[in-house]
Amino acid sequence: MFKDLFHKRKYATIPSGQQPRTKPDIPEGLMSKCPKCGNIQFSKEIEKNLKVCTSCGHHFRLNARERIAVTLDEGRIEEFDAELESEDPLQFPGYAGKLEAQKKSSGLRDAVITGQGTIGGLPVVAAFMSFDFFAGSMGSVVGEKITRAIEQAHAKKLPMIIFSTSSGARMQESILSLMQMAKTSAALAKFQGDGGLYISVMTDPTTGGVSASFAMLGDYNLAEPGALVGFAGRVVIEQTIRQKLPDNFQTAEFNLQHGQLDKVVHRKELKSLLTKLLEMHAVKGDIAHGG
Repeated sequence: MFKDLFHKRKYATIPSGQQPRTKPDIPEGLMSKCPKCGNIQFSKEIEKNLKVCTSCGHHFRLNARERIAVTLDEGRIEEFDAELESEDPLQFPGYAGKLEAQKKSSGLRDAVITGQGTIGGLPVVAAFMSFDFFAGSMGSVVGEKITRAIEQAHAKKLPMIIFSTSSGARMQESILSLMQMAKTSAALAKFQGDGGLYISVMTDPTTGGVSASFAMLGDYNLAEPGALVGFAGRVVIEQTIRQKLPDNFQTAEFNLQHGQLDKVVHRKELKSLLTKLLEMHAVKGDIAHGG
């Protein structure tokens, strides 16, 4: 009995000259896991599907360059103000270094690309925000570029389309960031007051100062399925009102149900819908204003 209890364990040995088995060398980025359904798929298959999960339809985030490629004809854009980039006006600790790191990791100078292109052969001015630069936060440069793009659309009498994705105003620029809410909204008010057509497309996530300004001011307010669209976060709201919020609170579908959006549009159908909206406002070969 005691002999069985204290006997030495036997261990497997590897014969000389034979190497232990190693895990297969899988290239990084070859596979992607859907955060919604958990299905693991080839990354290339997801990209071919416009970065939409082939199992559950979850819309992965697109950066600005990817959005341009799937929206504008031939993915071509005549970029505006490409040289503008953020500085550190308030000497916020560590901000300058973070800006440089964001530029290297995203390949962008700031969180938005603006310019002119065509959709379905129809000319538009468009702005494409990118969440991979400082979480799409709106600082002075983002506000300035969007305002200038609106002014270009106004001067050229072209429709304006903004694809929003943002965590809100950029705290490192404080009041200068908050001022962009008023500046962009004022430019839109003047543009729309003269009959300008503005289409807002909200993608995941669109929150904070962006949702509280230009993102919600469209003649048409659209969003991708499942996109988080709101101002303050769920926890903050629940603590403020002392109530439990619905599970689907602040999703695109919830906002549509409660009148905040005009339509939730699948990514594969978005370019087609934008083309139809532009055609509706076309007059004698030119794109009319929305009025």
